[in-house]
Amino acid sequence: MASLCKSSIFLFLSFSLFLLSSAIDEADILLTFKHSINDPLNLLSSWSNTTAIHQYCNWTGITCTSSPSSSISSINLLSLNLSGEISPSICQLPNLAHLNLANNLFNQPIPLHLSECGSLESLNLSNNLIWGTIPEQISQFGSLKFLDLSRNHLEGRIPEGIGSLKELQVLNLGSNLLSGAVPVVLGNLTELMILDLSQNPFLVSEIPGDIGKLSKLQKLLLQSSGFYGEIPHFFEGLKSLVILDLSQNNITGSLPKVGSSLPNLVSFDVSQNKLSGPFPNGICEAKGLLDLGLHTNFFNGSIPNDSINQCMNLEKFQVQDNLFAGNFPSWLWSLPQIKLIRAENNRFSGEIPDSISQAAQLEQVQIDSNSFTSKIPQGLGLIRSLYRFSASLNGLYGELPPNFCDSPVMSIINLSHNHLSGTVPELKNCKKLVSLSLADNNFIGEIPTSLGALRVLTYLDLSHNNLSSQIPEELQNLKLALFNVSFNRLSGRVPASLISGLPASFFQGNPDLCGPGLYNSCSEEKTTRKGVNLSKLASALISVTLAVAVLIIAVGFYMIRRSRKRRSEMDGWRSIFFYPLRVTEDDLMMAMSDKNARGNGGTFGRVYIVNLPSGELITVKKLMNFGIQSAKCMKTEIKTLAKIRHKNITKILGFCYCNDAIFLIYEYLARGSLGDLIGKSDFQLPWSVRLRIAIGVAQGLAYLQKDYLPHLLHRNLKSTNILLDADYEPKITDFALDRIVGEAAFKSSLASDAASSCYLAPEYGYTKRAGEQMDTYSFGVILLELITGKQAEEAESGEGSLDVVKWVRRKINITNGALQVLDPKISSASQHEMLGALEIALCCTTVLPEKRPSMFEVVRILQCLDSRSKLPYIHELSTSSNSSVPL
Repeated sequence: MASLCKSSIFLFLSFSLFLLSSAIDEADILLTFKHSINDPLNLLSSWSNTTAIHQYCNWTGITCTSSPSSSISSINLLSLNLSGEISPSICQLPNLAHLNLANNLFNQPIPLHLSECGSLESLNLSNNLIWGTIPEQISQFGSLKFLDLSRNHLEGRIPEGIGSLKELQVLNLGSNLLSGAVPVVLGNLTELMILDLSQNPFLVSEIPGDIGKLSKLQKLLLQSSGFYGEIPHFFEGLKSLVILDLSQNNITGSLPKVGSSLPNLVSFDVSQNKLSGPFPNGICEAKGLLDLGLHTNFFNGSIPNDSINQCMNLEKFQVQDNLFAGNFPSWLWSLPQIKLIRAENNRFSGEIPDSISQAAQLEQVQIDSNSFTSKIPQGLGLIRSLYRFSASLNGLYGELPPNFCDSPVMSIINLSHNHLSGTVPELKNCKKLVSLSLADNNFIGEIPTSLGALRVLTYLDLSHNNLSSQIPEELQNLKLALFNVSFNRLSGRVPASLISGLPASFFQGNPDLCGPGLYNSCSEEKTTRKGVNLSKLASALISVTLAVAVLIIAVGFYMIRRSRKRRSEMDGWRSIFFYPLRVTEDDLMMAMSDKNARGNGGTFGRVYIVNLPSGELITVKKLMNFGIQSAKCMKTEIKTLAKIRHKNITKILGFCYCNDAIFLIYEYLARGSLGDLIGKSDFQLPWSVRLRIAIGVAQGLAYLQKDYLPHLLHRNLKSTNILLDADYEPKITDFALDRIVGEAAFKSSLASDAASSCYLAPEYGYTKRAGEQMDTYSFGVILLELITGKQAEEAESGEGSLDVVKWVRRKINITNGALQVLDPKISSASQHEMLGALEIALCCTTVLPEKRPSMFEVVRILQCLDSRSKLPYIHELSTSSNSSVPL
């Protein structure tokens, strides 16, 4: 028995030593791997020597299996800004199945030594700087099921050896520089579910017919490459196909007949090719198609009505920019799941049926430049999700139904160049309408006054109709970047703000219109009478007398109560300092004098510059406490904000509070606010400094929105809330005041400050919840101030005020030359960078919130705007969104 016990103990100790040795070995392997790479952000700091068994399983990016024994199964180092070499030591991990190094900076060829990782099933090296060719030895990765080499700089041919990866389920070689013909051996990958060869512009190849052997293939992505020739008859074999994208190639011929062989099809896109012929029958006889895109081709023929009539789950139908002809498939209008219909630039005919109301999910319709002959159906106004309806250059006729703009999310309507008649209905329900074009029709009657209540309406074209009467004064409430009423029968005075910045051609063809800058200038009306003037003078004298009496009484009361109030205030004050400040509440109260005040008080309270007894300067902002926030909640919020540490965020040094007010104490910045600087007549900062200011503000805003926890919104960003230190480094102030004073008080104060209105996003008035896009809009306004040298709102040629967003858009829309909006005080050598910044600013201030970029995108692109860069990212913002949507 004793010997048996000793044997058991020996075996247990041996096994324990084995586990310890194994754990130490795997930890050493990881440390060896770490030593071969660069980690500039020190994100692998947890990878360090340890004697604890399996402690490495808690290291960043490491996942371990629990059976049969704990060992490393996965390494995920996605987006850690790593560089250097991928060491072969990693293959010493016996159970490593998944290796993800995507979105890093490994500048090397494909590391073939990873083929020695015998258990490796998944390898993701996408979006690195991997270069060179794909070698034939790729066949050595025999056990891989997932291989992603996309978004690199791989070039040359796809090797035949790739056909040996028989277990491969995902092959992604997209967004590279591959060339030559695609090998037919891809047909050997019978387990393949995803094949992505997209975004390889140098591929010169026909589509291999052997792809039809891939019966498990779900996604075939070949868009934006160099494929040519006809589409092979391979659909019969692709039983599992869900997404097919062959767009933006040089494919010719007609679509092959499909029959009922694609029961699971979700997306079908062959756009921007040279296909011709009719659309074949049976491409989705099973109920599976969700996205059918055939846009930007050269089809010549018609789509049979019975070809897709089983697609009850169809969401997207895109056949735009082809030569399709014949009746548009009428069944499409009433599909219950349809969201997008795009058929513009074809030769379709037919009607828009009233059954369109059954398309309850419909969001966007674009059928411009066809031959539709139809009335606008009543059912269109019943679709609550529709945000775009564009049907210009057709044969539409009849009157607009009163409800045609009843969708609460409608943003864009273009019915120009048709034969519509009657009056323009009152548009009261589509509060989000951005663009309305009814030009070149036969409308009569007056321009609806209800248009003036559509706060985000930016583009209005009513030209070439038979509209009469006066232009409604209510339209002055809008920030119209384009307003064209030429060639109607309008009369009377044009409101000055509608003329300012627009060419006279937008009002021509209306001989009875008058206004400054037009062919007819209005004669000034003499409406004053002597009796009226005397009456007004008498009223004024009485008012002045009463005011003086009230003032004398008030001063007396004030002088009596002032000393009492000051003493009582001192008793109720409390202070919390986050930095060592030698200041008392009494010091602060004594310093709150008009001579120390800066500006006119701002949105939430006056700002004072206080010289401490130590000689140090601080900035104090006095906030009125409206009693909604409890003292405990207010203190918690300020303490949260005071923890922010960023070079472009003003430090909160402390605060004092009582029942009536809060004194926020900020660091003092020598050069004051950016807004005050721009407002000076001698404002002449060079572009390099302005760009640095813009980048700093963008970085600070991005930090508040994403990097700092809890995520914060500024909600009152404007140039007067951007302070500058002695080196013109910007710092954002007055951030997240809604968290201090409370939501109701914040909105009330913001609504009372007219100076903030130009910085507020158009959706501010109707959006229930604030979002990052609102801050992005405000930043775009500030960027426009830096680019143009103009304040956000200033007088325009003596005709009232014009905000900088409207001014820039009017100039660009009219002249088609952005150079005219650039600050002339800046050297022409900086024009290239300024135009790039202008494009970003326009994207930030686009009316549709979802089209605005994130602040991280803005930071990245602004950082590329310097004389050493060739601006590789300037057009990313505009091309990432639908270019046909007005900014």
